[in-house]
Amino acid sequence: MLALANENKRKAGVENVEFLKGQIENIPLPDNTVDVIISNCVINLSAAKDRVLREAFRVLKPGGRFAVSDVVTRGEIPPEIRKSVLLWVGCVAGALEENDYRGKLTAVGFEQIEVQPTRIYRTEDAREFLTSKGIDVDALAPHIDGKFLSAFIHAVKP
Repeated sequence: MLALANENKRKAGVENVEFLKGQIENIPLPDNTVDVIISNCVINLSAAKDRVLREAFRVLKPGGRFAVSDVVTRGEIPPEIRKSVLLWVGCVAGALEENDYRGKLTAVGFEQIEVQPTRIYRTEDAREFLTSKGIDVDALAPHIDGKFLSAFIHAVKP
């Protein structure tokens, strides 16, 4: 991916961009050096979400913006339901509940936190797939309808 990114950078003639290899839990940048952190649905894949958010806060400059897209849940999801739905939405296994997400961002120091749903998944979205896996969708419906969503998460480092 780094080679491809650098090749695209070269083709575009862009000189004010640098790509680094790192891990989301250990960003290879100094404190207070980043204007914006963007991510597309990878924070939910980390087992160390608190560390990820601390690292994001650490590297952002004061006034820096956290702007990610992620899968979140709304309300309590029983583990057995989460496991069944995992067949449908793989990213949901590590998805944070939206208020937990806000709480974790607040705990590391972020302000102006917003969770803006971009899509709320309904039971009918999963019916065909879950039925084909032998899952009783009607029994699951009260536990899954409207509880899984894609969202933009925005926050600012003060």
